[in-house]
Amino acid sequence: MGSDYSAETDAVLKMKALNSKSRGGAALMLALWALFLLSAMVISWALDINSRLVVSGNAGRVLDAEAMASSGGDVALAEVALRPKDAPNSPNLHGQLGNQEGYDVQMIGECGRLNLNLLAPGGVENRPLVEIVRQYLNLKGVEPNNVDIMVDSLLDWMSPPGLHRLSACPETDDYRPAHAALTSVDDLKKICGWAEFTAKPGWDEDFTLINCGGPIIDIGWASRDVLRALLGALGGVGDDRVDAFLQLRRGSDGIDGTIDDPQLDLPTALTTLGFRGGRTPENLGLTPSPPKTTTVFRVTSIGKSGDVTRTVQMIVSGGGGLRGRPQVISWKEL
Repeated sequence: MGSDYSAETDAVLKMKALNSKSRGGAALMLALWALFLLSAMVISWALDINSRLVVSGNAGRVLDAEAMASSGGDVALAEVALRPKDAPNSPNLHGQLGNQEGYDVQMIGECGRLNLNLLAPGGVENRPLVEIVRQYLNLKGVEPNNVDIMVDSLLDWMSPPGLHRLSACPETDDYRPAHAALTSVDDLKKICGWAEFTAKPGWDEDFTLINCGGPIIDIGWASRDVLRALLGALGGVGDDRVDAFLQLRRGSDGIDGTIDDPQLDLPTALTTLGFRGGRTPENLGLTPSPPKTTTVFRVTSIGKSGDVTRTVQMIVSGGGGLRGRPQVISWKEL
């Protein structure tokens, strides 16, 4: 009897011990699970805080970069106001604030581009400029037949109703020329024949709608292809002449709009381009502007804050605003 009681007691004690261990293990598992959940919440919270700080930091750098870009634009305006002809080579166009922030400004003369709105004002063709545009499109690899379609369709687009050039696309229900001046260089994309040309990168780099007044083009700011087209329209020949002129115009550093650029008069420039006596043929009805005498600039200001950059672009006319102040013709973020 005593031994049976002892065995029963041992069994009960063992069962209690096992139950106690099971409850302890379950409690430990619950504790570990709660710790895991708490750790996950803390990590998630920390990551969220960190991401907010990163976003906040990036937003701050974006604002700083935009402020730097605007500051560069303001400096360019001040330079145009003080000395419009020399503004592009001013050392003030490059500024640095500490190690993280700064701006770089580039100023290029707008009047070295081809003003498309001067091709046919009021429907009357500006024949010298039309010939330059034809030469330019040929240099860009456009087939002669396509050049005729593109140019005549462009002239019809800008001319009053009732005028129709021979090679221009006819008006249809799906194609209706505006019969008005271009409002944007991008209007070329709407004109018959221009789709392939305007699909190429950088197609608009040599075009403008800004009226600089006076002579057609400022050869001090014209690109190589515009100079080649101009030379072809004026009866000149030879890319070597254009390259020699560019080398002279840009100075020893080979860059336009820097302090080492020489001041060229028109006879010297034309002589370098191959015209005897520094004069263009009078029967062509076209006289280039003396180099870099126009004061309409395309200002590109790049602001920097850390690894973030922002760019603004303006077209500014020197002395064209109220009381001789620079006039901002257009402004946009790039």
